[in-house]
Parts: sequence; C-alpha cells; structure tokens
Amino acid sequence: MATLTSREFNQDVARAKRAANDGPVIITDRGRPAYVLMRHEAYQRLVSQGHGIRALLAHPESEDITFEPPRLGDEPPPLVDLG
Repeated sequence: MATLTSREFNQDVARAKRAANDGPVIITDRGRPAYVLMRHEAYQRLVSQGHGIRALLAHPESEDITFEPPRLGDEPPPLVDLG
C-alpha cells in the first residue's frame, strides 16, 4: 500500500491518483495516517459488502461474539517511493 505525506499529495495529485489505480493510498498528516485515496469502484465494493461493523455490533446476538482487534503500533507505516 502506497503512502504519501500531505505535502507530497498536494504537490503531485496526479501521482497519487496513478498510485490509487494499484490500490489504496494512505495520506499522512504530521506523520500519522489521516486519509485514504482509492478508486471510486473500490470504494463502492467496500460499502456494498453488507452491513457495517456498527450495525453488526448493535445486533442483539452480537454480545456472544468475541471481538479483539489487533493493536497497531504508534509508528506510522513506512513511506513508499512512488517515483
């Protein structure tokens, strides 16, 4: 997955869009992931996969489900050279 700083994104939007053709692009703000750029088709696939996690967790039977998401480190993902 490609990563760009906010400055890199602002300076070369076309490069970010080309990178998004291959998959989501993380855009960082002050070294932390802040935004994700992806093709609209990928976004549509994501939102059309059914219920969101909020709706699933609100379901009465969800109390019996153990959900332990992995913790992410405090360090941002490494920057990828797209040049």
